[in-house]
Amino acid sequence: MSRDMNAIDIKNLNKTYAASKKSEAKLALDNIDLQIPKGSMFALLGPNGAGKSTCINIMAGLVVKSSGIVEINGYNIDTHPRSAKKSIGIVPQEITFDPFFTPKQMLELQAGMYGVPSNQRKTMEILDMVGLADKAEAYARSLSGGMKRRLMVAKAMVHDPDILVLDEPTAGVDIELRQQLWDNVKLLNKSGKTILLTTHYLEEAEQLCDRIAIINQGKVIMDENKDDLLARIDGKEITFRLDKEISEVPKQLDGFNARIEGKRRIVITYRPADTSVGYMIEAIKKAKYGIVDVQTDQSDLEDIFLQLTRKTA
Repeated sequence: MSRDMNAIDIKNLNKTYAASKKSEAKLALDNIDLQIPKGSMFALLGPNGAGKSTCINIMAGLVVKSSGIVEINGYNIDTHPRSAKKSIGIVPQEITFDPFFTPKQMLELQAGMYGVPSNQRKTMEILDMVGLADKAEAYARSLSGGMKRRLMVAKAMVHDPDILVLDEPTAGVDIELRQQLWDNVKLLNKSGKTILLTTHYLEEAEQLCDRIAIINQGKVIMDENKDDLLARIDGKEITFRLDKEISEVPKQLDGFNARIEGKRRIVITYRPADTSVGYMIEAIKKAKYGIVDVQTDQSDLEDIFLQLTRKTA
């Protein structure tokens, strides 16, 4: 992939936190490579302490890297830090703002900090986009938890960045408010924004993102298109409901990992790369059974996440 097609380009990124009186030196990022395509919805997953937040904080200019190259929208964070920062909006895990400011005041202040001229600010447009236009003049302390999360997204958008980074944005948010937030994020992506997401809700990454990287112990252990990643699962299951009772696995299914469930069901565990469903159907028919129904247990991201992180633990 050519570099000019990437919103974020990270090469050989390392971060070691220095030793202190209370702790030894810690390698937080170990030779990280990441290329995040422009306009994509990209998920960065990993267990607690894997290095996700360190990586994001380096991009945001909040943590100084030990070595490596980081480019944001084509701007190197070392040689063009201001342009890099203007290209990215960060929505942190923590909800941080003055409770006595209104959402409108907060966005105006944030826009001023980024040097956005008064006549170019889109405060009300942004508040409307995140569903907070009717709360523009309310004190922030009066907002619900979900509204405060959306306000954090709005703050990250005041300088109209091409890239939006959301670090665990739905932690502690109920299902309804989480859905509202993701509806907003989907609209932003459709408008051309690149979205980088970290989350512990694996189903969110599976539903929303088109590319997924998994980081563990400071290393990227997987970086693939979501569909390709889901296809890597070991042990997919398919259940065949038969037209008559079955008491033992037919010899025609020798070589398949098959088992009987109930009186008329046979379950086969397989890897899609090793065999096809067509061969199974053919073997069942040769055993003189008809197939009434077929059910598949689809791969999901959580299975893959657990498999990969266990391998590197």
